[in-house]
Amino acid sequence: MPTRILVVDDDPHIREVIRVALSKAGMTVIEAADGKAALARFASDQPDLIVLDVGMPEFDGLEVCRRIRRTSDVPILFLSARDEEIDRILGLEIGGDDYVTKPFSPRELTARINVILRRTASRSVDRTAPVELIHGKLRLDPEQHVASFGEMRLGLTALEFGILRTFLSRPAVVFSREQIMAAAYQMNIQVSDRTIDSHIRNIRAKLTGAGCDDAIETVHGVGFRLGRCGGS
Repeated sequence: MPTRILVVDDDPHIREVIRVALSKAGMTVIEAADGKAALARFASDQPDLIVLDVGMPEFDGLEVCRRIRRTSDVPILFLSARDEEIDRILGLEIGGDDYVTKPFSPRELTARINVILRRTASRSVDRTAPVELIHGKLRLDPEQHVASFGEMRLGLTALEFGILRTFLSRPAVVFSREQIMAAAYQMNIQVSDRTIDSHIRNIRAKLTGAGCDDAIETVHGVGFRLGRCGGS
């Protein structure tokens, strides 16, 4: 069954450019012209990934992402005409998996979508992973893609889940930002240190909301390591 991509942008030309590029890559494209329509198409079509413009009428892209993240961890790639770092960080902090600024190369956009899809698909085909990773009160089930702290389930994006899984796979190790990038991103896609920091901050916030205030420790000048997570 072809991969279904929901493309949300109020510019019909941009939707057409993306539709042609993704169709050539063998994907099925579903379109929406504003945030309200995007939520309706998401509910009815259940896409495998969303390409989401930030600046739109009837709910902007950030608000659409917030609403979708209440019930789903479907991968989301943001588009924006603005290239301000605060916009990129905000988009990732509320649950985006990647961020591309306009004007963009359709080939690069397709490549980034494929990276996200491969990373998502690897969760179901990786048979070498243990059934469950446990550290303190933190539990990750790689096969079911479920993360929880105590009795509370965590609403992690695919990228956040991958980062946390990296920490739990070697809980005593201090990971540099470069190591986290290598584990979370594939095909040598380059992201900034600030992007990794944004994801770490988002994971910490979600765990704090679940009652864990020592999830990830910063080792200054080196990187990050897993905290006690409610353990001894």
